[in-house]
Amino acid sequence: MMAFPIVYTLYLSFTNWTPTSLGSPKWIGLANYIKLLTADERFMNALGRTLLFTIVGVGVQCVLGVGLALIFNREFAGRGFFRTIFLMSMVATPVAIALVWMMILDINSGILNYLLNAVAGITVGWLNDRSIVLWSMVLVDTWQWTPFIMLITLAGLSALPVEPYESAQIDGASSAQMFWHLTLPMLRPVLMVALMFRSIDALKTFDIIYVITGGGPAYASETLNLYAYAVGFSYFNMGYASAILALYFILVMGVSLMFIRLRRTTAEMM
Repeated sequence: MMAFPIVYTLYLSFTNWTPTSLGSPKWIGLANYIKLLTADERFMNALGRTLLFTIVGVGVQCVLGVGLALIFNREFAGRGFFRTIFLMSMVATPVAIALVWMMILDINSGILNYLLNAVAGITVGWLNDRSIVLWSMVLVDTWQWTPFIMLITLAGLSALPVEPYESAQIDGASSAQMFWHLTLPMLRPVLMVALMFRSIDALKTFDIIYVITGGGPAYASETLNLYAYAVGFSYFNMGYASAILALYFILVMGVSLMFIRLRRTTAEMM
């Protein structure tokens, strides 16, 4: 079930096959890959946006997720209720989330611009400005998936031993010192798992961006997933789209192996 689509996509990447082609796919060797890596500026731009979207989005989500986990790890009135509210974004369907954020970020009737205009007298083209639209997608992704980092971090916090904290308190350590020298080092393996899952998922993001912007304006929010989709199902060049997906697969696998290695190294250091 998994091997056949991968092998068949890899095979198509060495052909120039299209759905309208007559007969078997024509073998062209490395031509698709050479064109992608040397002559396709749109591919390189989509690759850069994909990496930027992933690095910035996951980085922000990690900081916010750990911060929220530290807050919700403490006892306070209504903790269960607020924790449930924060987790609701994870269970909503991506298309529904995208449609809601389209209305929020609309340049004319969006609530976000209404508030900005009322407070500061400015209007921002969240989905219309090429220099801003990718950051708008990062905002939506962060809103949806920060609770995922929070949830995993909460599970890690609940499993930490209390003895090191008791010793640190006796020695007069502050809360900040205990976080940097005790909590964070002990949470590192858990955070590596959370970062690995979120990085892989962010690299593969498609539905949110496709519904909200379709990769626009002028390809400013187009990632590798959207570019491969456009080449395959708008231009019907399945061979070239398969080459994009093959390189995309190598990228995702490389990121996965990097995080696995980092997690093993972190576990050995502890």
